Amino acid sequence: MGRRWRVPRELLLVGAGAVPGALLRWWLQDPLVANLLGCLLFGLLMGPGAARPRLLLVGMVGFCGSLTTFSGWELQLQQALQHGRPWNLLALLGGTLAGGLGALLLGMGLGRGLAALGRQALKALRAGIG
Repeated sequence: MGRRWRVPRELLLVGAGAVPGALLRWWLQDPLVANLLGCLLFGLLMGPGAARPRLLLVGMVGFCGSLTTFSGWELQLQQALQHGRPWNLLALLGGTLAGGLGALLLGMGLGRGLAALGRQALKALRAGIG
């Protein structure tokens, strides 16, 4: 009798996040928007996601990983260069890098704020029950 092949749970979790992330990227049609949104969500998940391996796999690796698109960004840069638009290239390059970092930091701040609100709500709920 042959061994039964099993898909590791981690792979399923990444896949569960990757499919909707890829579909959203396709729907957005703009690599810059997809990349900035992915950075924001990545930052948002960094706080609570760091302590939850499943959330990290589904949300950060799967969803954000398939939402963001390095190849689409590179294509936009190449097209700007090919069409003789160096200022567009520099704006896209700088805007993506600075905007991505800004979106990441904003997401991290939002994540910390939401986590603090959640802790306060849980504390208030426990105080009301006890």
